[in-house]
Amino acid sequence: MGAVGRTGGMVLAVLGAAAGVVSQAAPALAATPTMRSQVAYVRSGNVYVSKGATEKRLTTGGGYARPSWSRDGRQLAVLKSGQLWVMKADGSAKRRLSTRPAAGASWSPDGRWIAFASASCTGGPGVYKISTTVRAATPQVLFPAECRGEPVPAVSSPAAPSTGTLAERLRYDNAVAWSPDGGRIVFRGGLCESVYDDCLTIGTVSTGAERTVAAYGGGSLGNSGFAVLPGWRPDGAKLAWTAYQQGETTADDQPVHVVEFDPATGVKRTVGAAEDRELAYVDAARAVVTGQYRGGSWVLTLDLRSGARVPFHAGSQPSVQPIAG
Repeated sequence: MGAVGRTGGMVLAVLGAAAGVVSQAAPALAATPTMRSQVAYVRSGNVYVSKGATEKRLTTGGGYARPSWSRDGRQLAVLKSGQLWVMKADGSAKRRLSTRPAAGASWSPDGRWIAFASASCTGGPGVYKISTTVRAATPQVLFPAECRGEPVPAVSSPAAPSTGTLAERLRYDNAVAWSPDGGRIVFRGGLCESVYDDCLTIGTVSTGAERTVAAYGGGSLGNSGFAVLPGWRPDGAKLAWTAYQQGETTADDQPVHVVEFDPATGVKRTVGAAEDRELAYVDAARAVVTGQYRGGSWVLTLDLRSGARVPFHAGSQPSVQPIAG
């Protein structure tokens, strides 16, 4: 992984010139930002939370990944050794929900369900929901819709690589995102995999209908790449994901970066700097991302209008605690 500096800023400015890029060449040197609510993130396999200069570690022993706040901000879903667990906001009352291998989870607005990705009846990525209130609950299929009512297939642990380049490690992350209104879930894969080599889908929960919002390879596309780690803005008006592309020519290559998408208009723009990923919205104007700083991965705050990035804490995989009311 190369450090984000003037080169990274220039690369992203070039690749996104036609897409309305907001970029900053390097993180600003400033005091640790103070947030209105806690940000959960992962460092060395453990979950931390912080609102500013101080931080609290919620887990020990390692093996944790992809923390996700409930909509009331009182609980966190988290992966532990590839399985889905929940815990209170202070790290207490840890409880495993399922032994089924899972990818990054997302809560329903009412907190009664958690959606997660796991292998489907077709063999590709699928989306399930599981009750947060029923002990020993059985996962229920959401996508693909053709698997609803079919037996839940047995699967082995996910094979996503833990080493390699940044792009290689991100490519097969199947984290999902449940929309704030509860009606849609964004996930990697879907029916679009019958046409494209890799794709990202918005699925309608009630009907099972799918809409492709990013695609790579196959069909008439000569590129390759991926779109992963989706996240909704709290008002549901925007959606962001982490993307990577190898184009038909070197000029079309795009390093790991963050795309912001308007579901109503289909307009996309690139935000942040080269190698930024895992965007989590604070509100319409601000977000946190994982980026490169001081030779490693840091959570940084991102001004979505100016592109200014400020270091927050060493770590990755941020999730922003919703504010009640």
